[in-house]
Amino acid sequence: MQRLLFIFCLIFSPVLFALPQQALVPGGIALLQLPQYKPDTKVYFRGKRVAVFAYKKSWIAMAGIGLRTRPGDYEFSVHQHNGITFNSKVHIKTKHYPEQHLIIKNKHKVNPDKADMIRIIAEAKRKKYAKHLYSDNLPTVNFIWPVHGPISSIFGLRRFFNGQERRPHNGLDIAAKEGTAVRATASGRVIDAGNFFFSGNMIFIDHGEGIISLYAHLSKINVKPGDVVKQGEIIGKVGHTGRATGPHLHFAVIANQNLIDPILMLPIKSTASVK
Repeated sequence: MQRLLFIFCLIFSPVLFALPQQALVPGGIALLQLPQYKPDTKVYFRGKRVAVFAYKKSWIAMAGIGLRTRPGDYEFSVHQHNGITFNSKVHIKTKHYPEQHLIIKNKHKVNPDKADMIRIIAEAKRKKYAKHLYSDNLPTVNFIWPVHGPISSIFGLRRFFNGQERRPHNGLDIAAKEGTAVRATASGRVIDAGNFFFSGNMIFIDHGEGIISLYAHLSKINVKPGDVVKQGEIIGKVGHTGRATGPHLHFAVIANQNLIDPILMLPIKSTASVK
Protein backbone atom coordinates (compact mmCIF):
# COMPACT_ATOMS: atom_id res chain seq x y z
CA MET A 1 0.00 0.00 0.00
CA GLN A 2 1.36 3.38 -0.98
CA ARG A 3 1.34 6.02 1.76
CA LEU A 4 1.49 9.70 0.79
CA LEU A 5 1.21 12.96 2.71
CA PHE A 6 -1.74 15.01 1.52
CA ILE A 7 -2.26 18.37 3.23
CA PHE A 8 -5.38 20.21 2.05
CA CYS A 9 -7.71 21.52 4.73
CA LEU A 10 -10.75 23.51 3.73
CA ILE A 11 -11.79 26.47 5.87
CA PHE A 12 -15.20 27.91 5.02
CA SER A 13 -15.84 31.62 5.34
CA PRO A 14 -18.99 32.60 7.25
CA VAL A 15 -22.19 31.98 5.27
CA LEU A 16 -25.88 32.53 5.90
CA PHE A 17 -26.84 28.91 5.25
CA ALA A 18 -26.13 25.87 7.30
CA LEU A 19 -22.89 24.31 6.22
CA PRO A 20 -20.58 23.11 9.01
CA GLN A 21 -18.01 25.69 10.06
CA GLN A 22 -14.46 24.61 10.74
CA ALA A 23 -13.08 25.20 14.26
CA LEU A 24 -9.83 23.39 15.05
CA VAL A 25 -10.36 23.27 18.82
CA PRO A 26 -11.68 20.69 21.29
CA GLY A 27 -15.41 20.40 20.65
CA GLY A 28 -14.96 21.77 17.14
CA ILE A 29 -14.96 20.51 13.55
CA ALA A 30 -12.19 19.74 11.06
CA LEU A 31 -13.05 19.84 7.35
CA LEU A 32 -11.14 18.32 4.45
CA GLN A 33 -11.78 18.79 0.75
CA LEU A 34 -11.59 15.60 -1.35
CA PRO A 35 -10.86 16.59 -4.98
CA GLN A 36 -10.43 12.97 -6.10
CA TYR A 37 -13.31 11.46 -4.17
CA LYS A 38 -14.89 8.20 -5.37
CA PRO A 39 -18.05 6.65 -3.84
CA ASP A 40 -16.07 3.86 -2.18
CA THR A 41 -13.49 6.21 -0.59
CA LYS A 42 -13.39 5.99 3.21
CA VAL A 43 -12.09 8.75 5.46
CA TYR A 44 -10.96 8.37 9.08
CA PHE A 45 -9.92 10.81 11.80
CA ARG A 46 -8.15 9.47 14.89
CA GLY A 47 -9.16 5.95 13.87
CA LYS A 48 -12.89 6.64 13.49
CA ARG A 49 -14.71 6.84 10.19
CA VAL A 50 -16.09 10.29 9.42
CA ALA A 51 -18.92 11.67 7.31
CA VAL A 52 -18.39 12.77 3.71
CA PHE A 53 -20.89 15.05 1.98
CA ALA A 54 -21.25 16.84 -1.35
CA TYR A 55 -20.74 20.59 -1.49
CA LYS A 56 -21.18 22.36 -4.85
CA LYS A 57 -18.88 20.44 -7.22
CA SER A 58 -16.71 18.86 -4.56
CA TRP A 59 -16.84 16.48 -1.61
CA ILE A 60 -15.99 17.35 1.99
CA ALA A 61 -14.98 15.10 4.89
CA MET A 62 -16.10 16.30 8.32
CA ALA A 63 -14.56 15.19 11.61
CA GLY A 64 -15.85 16.01 15.07
CA ILE A 65 -13.10 16.88 17.57
CA GLY A 66 -13.74 15.58 21.08
CA LEU A 67 -13.76 17.94 24.06
CA ARG A 68 -10.92 15.96 25.65
CA THR A 69 -8.66 16.27 22.61
CA ARG A 70 -5.27 17.66 23.56
CA PRO A 71 -3.62 20.41 21.48
CA GLY A 72 -1.34 19.11 18.76
CA ASP A 73 -1.18 17.64 15.27
CA TYR A 74 -3.66 15.01 14.10
CA GLU A 75 -4.37 13.44 10.73
CA PHE A 76 -7.20 12.57 8.41
CA SER A 77 -6.58 9.23 6.72
CA VAL A 78 -8.16 8.93 3.25
CA HIS A 79 -8.44 5.35 1.97
CA GLN A 80 -9.12 5.15 -1.77
CA HIS A 81 -10.60 2.21 -3.64
CA ASN A 82 -7.27 1.51 -5.36
CA GLY A 83 -5.49 0.89 -2.05
CA ILE A 84 -3.71 4.24 -1.86
CA THR A 85 -3.89 6.05 1.47
CA PHE A 86 -3.52 9.82 1.78
CA ASN A 87 -2.92 11.60 5.08
CA SER A 88 -3.82 15.21 5.82
CA LYS A 89 -2.49 16.94 8.92
CA VAL A 90 -4.51 19.38 11.05
CA HIS A 91 -3.37 21.28 14.13
CA ILE A 92 -5.75 21.45 17.09
CA LYS A 93 -5.41 24.52 19.28
CA THR A 94 -6.25 25.03 22.95
CA LYS A 95 -9.63 26.44 23.94
CA HIS A 96 -10.64 27.35 27.47
CA TYR A 97 -14.35 27.17 28.27
CA PRO A 98 -15.88 29.22 31.11
CA GLU A 99 -17.57 27.84 34.23
CA GLN A 100 -21.28 27.70 35.00
CA HIS A 101 -22.70 27.19 38.52
CA LEU A 102 -26.26 25.89 38.90
CA ILE A 103 -28.48 25.06 41.87
CA ILE A 104 -30.58 21.91 41.47
CA LYS A 105 -33.44 21.52 43.98
CA ASN A 106 -33.81 17.77 43.42
CA LYS A 107 -30.64 16.50 45.08
CA HIS A 108 -31.07 13.04 43.53
CA LYS A 109 -30.30 14.64 40.15
CA VAL A 110 -26.89 15.64 41.52
CA ASN A 111 -26.08 12.68 43.79
CA PRO A 112 -28.17 9.68 42.64
CA ASP A 113 -28.90 6.86 45.10
CA LYS A 114 -28.32 3.15 44.38
CA ALA A 115 -31.72 2.67 42.74
CA ASP A 116 -31.09 5.70 40.53
CA MET A 117 -27.69 4.34 39.54
CA ILE A 118 -29.19 1.07 38.29
CA ARG A 119 -31.36 3.09 35.95
CA ILE A 120 -28.53 5.43 34.93
CA ILE A 121 -26.23 2.51 34.02
CA ALA A 122 -28.93 0.91 31.87
CA GLU A 123 -29.59 4.21 30.13
CA ALA A 124 -25.88 4.73 29.52
CA LYS A 125 -25.89 1.66 27.28
CA ARG A 126 -28.70 3.13 25.18
CA LYS A 127 -26.87 6.45 24.92
CA LYS A 128 -23.64 4.72 23.90
CA TYR A 129 -25.42 2.78 21.16
CA ALA A 130 -26.97 5.96 19.75
CA LYS A 131 -23.73 7.92 19.98
CA HIS A 132 -21.67 5.20 18.25
CA LEU A 133 -24.16 4.47 15.45
CA TYR A 134 -22.74 4.73 11.94
CA SER A 135 -25.19 4.27 9.08
CA ASP A 136 -24.29 4.24 5.40
CA ASN A 137 -26.96 6.81 4.54
CA LEU A 138 -25.62 9.88 2.74
CA PRO A 139 -25.25 12.47 5.52
CA THR A 140 -27.43 15.55 5.84
CA VAL A 141 -25.54 18.59 7.15
CA ASN A 142 -27.81 21.47 6.10
CA PHE A 143 -29.23 21.99 9.59
CA ILE A 144 -31.94 24.40 10.75
CA TRP A 145 -32.57 25.67 14.27
CA PRO A 146 -34.78 23.15 16.13
CA VAL A 147 -36.37 25.96 18.14
CA HIS A 148 -35.87 29.72 18.34
CA GLY A 149 -35.10 31.60 21.53
CA PRO A 150 -32.27 33.04 23.62
CA ILE A 151 -29.26 30.79 24.22
CA SER A 152 -29.15 30.20 27.97
CA SER A 153 -26.05 27.95 28.06
CA ILE A 154 -23.33 27.58 25.46
CA PHE A 155 -21.43 24.43 24.59
CA GLY A 156 -18.37 23.38 26.60
CA LEU A 157 -19.11 25.09 29.91
CA ARG A 158 -17.41 23.55 32.94
CA ARG A 159 -20.48 22.76 35.02
CA PHE A 160 -20.95 22.81 38.77
CA PHE A 161 -24.22 21.52 40.26
CA ASN A 162 -24.78 22.58 43.86
CA GLY A 163 -21.06 23.35 44.05
CA GLN A 164 -19.98 19.96 42.69
CA GLU A 165 -18.13 19.75 39.37
CA ARG A 166 -19.65 17.46 36.77
CA ARG A 167 -19.07 16.79 33.06
CA PRO A 168 -18.77 19.81 30.73
CA HIS A 169 -21.93 21.00 29.01
CA ASN A 170 -22.07 18.97 25.81
CA GLY A 171 -24.77 20.84 23.94
CA LEU A 172 -26.54 24.13 23.41
CA ASP A 173 -29.41 25.23 25.69
CA ILE A 174 -32.09 27.30 23.95
CA ALA A 175 -34.65 28.86 26.26
CA ALA A 176 -38.29 28.72 25.16
CA LYS A 177 -41.74 28.52 26.71
CA GLU A 178 -43.03 25.18 27.95
CA GLY A 179 -44.81 23.43 25.08
CA THR A 180 -43.01 25.24 22.25
CA ALA A 181 -42.71 23.00 19.20
CA VAL A 182 -39.31 21.37 18.64
CA ARG A 183 -38.47 20.53 15.04
CA ALA A 184 -36.05 18.06 13.47
CA THR A 185 -32.88 19.97 12.58
CA ALA A 186 -32.48 17.80 9.46
CA SER A 187 -34.10 14.77 7.88
CA GLY A 188 -33.19 11.41 9.35
CA ARG A 189 -34.29 8.33 11.28
CA VAL A 190 -35.11 8.22 14.99
CA ILE A 191 -32.59 6.00 16.81
CA ASP A 192 -34.07 6.24 20.30
CA ALA A 193 -36.74 8.21 22.13
CA GLY A 194 -37.81 8.01 25.75
CA ASN A 195 -37.37 9.26 29.29
CA PHE A 196 -33.85 9.36 30.79
CA PHE A 197 -32.81 10.12 34.38
CA PHE A 198 -30.67 13.19 33.70
CA SER A 199 -31.87 14.23 30.23
CA GLY A 200 -35.60 13.78 30.76
CA ASN A 201 -37.60 13.10 27.62
CA MET A 202 -34.99 12.78 24.88
CA ILE A 203 -34.73 11.96 21.17
CA PHE A 204 -31.75 10.82 19.05
CA ILE A 205 -31.92 11.23 15.25
CA ASP A 206 -29.49 9.66 12.77
CA HIS A 207 -28.58 11.94 9.85
CA GLY A 208 -26.14 9.52 8.21
CA GLU A 209 -22.49 8.46 8.53
CA GLY A 210 -22.13 9.16 12.23
CA ILE A 211 -23.89 12.56 12.34
CA ILE A 212 -26.56 12.47 15.04
CA SER A 213 -28.71 15.12 16.70
CA LEU A 214 -30.08 14.99 20.25
CA TYR A 215 -33.03 16.82 21.84
CA ALA A 216 -33.46 16.69 25.64
CA HIS A 217 -35.67 17.88 28.54
CA LEU A 218 -38.78 17.68 26.34
CA SER A 219 -42.27 17.88 27.83
CA LYS A 220 -43.62 15.65 25.06
CA ILE A 221 -42.20 13.26 22.46
CA ASN A 222 -44.05 12.91 19.15
CA VAL A 223 -41.90 10.21 17.53
CA LYS A 224 -40.72 6.67 18.23
CA PRO A 225 -37.58 4.67 17.36
CA GLY A 226 -37.47 3.76 13.67
CA ASP A 227 -39.57 6.72 12.51
CA VAL A 228 -38.26 8.59 9.47
CA VAL A 229 -38.63 12.34 9.95
CA LYS A 230 -38.27 15.27 7.58
CA GLN A 231 -36.38 18.47 8.29
CA GLY A 232 -38.67 20.88 10.15
CA GLU A 233 -41.09 18.18 11.28
CA ILE A 234 -42.35 18.63 14.85
CA ILE A 235 -40.79 15.85 16.95
CA GLY A 236 -41.66 17.09 20.44
CA LYS A 237 -42.24 20.04 22.71
CA VAL A 238 -39.99 22.10 24.99
CA GLY A 239 -40.07 21.16 28.67
CA HIS A 240 -37.90 20.88 31.78
CA THR A 241 -37.89 17.14 32.47
CA GLY A 242 -34.80 15.48 33.94
CA ARG A 243 -32.06 17.64 35.47
CA ALA A 244 -33.20 21.08 34.37
CA THR A 245 -33.70 24.40 36.14
CA GLY A 246 -36.38 25.68 33.74
CA PRO A 247 -38.01 25.15 30.33
CA HIS A 248 -35.48 24.92 27.50
CA LEU A 249 -34.25 22.65 24.74
CA HIS A 250 -30.90 20.98 25.24
CA PHE A 251 -29.71 20.44 21.67
CA ALA A 252 -26.59 18.41 20.94
CA VAL A 253 -24.77 17.17 17.83
CA ILE A 254 -22.55 14.11 17.53
CA ALA A 255 -20.01 13.51 14.74
CA ASN A 256 -17.83 10.37 14.59
CA GLN A 257 -18.82 9.61 18.21
CA ASN A 258 -17.78 13.06 19.47
CA LEU A 259 -20.10 15.70 20.87
CA ILE A 260 -19.38 18.97 19.08
CA ASP A 261 -20.52 22.58 19.38
CA PRO A 262 -23.96 22.69 17.67
CA ILE A 263 -23.43 26.34 16.71
CA LEU A 264 -20.96 25.14 14.07
CA MET A 265 -23.76 23.19 12.36
CA LEU A 266 -26.47 25.87 12.48
CA PRO A 267 -27.28 28.83 10.22
CA ILE A 268 -25.64 32.07 11.32
CA LYS A 269 -28.74 34.12 10.61
CA SER A 270 -31.26 33.24 13.32
CA THR A 271 -33.53 34.78 15.92
CA ALA A 272 -31.56 32.94 18.60
CA SER A 273 -29.36 35.16 20.73
CA VAL A 274 -27.11 34.76 23.74
CA LYS A 275 -29.03 35.36 26.96
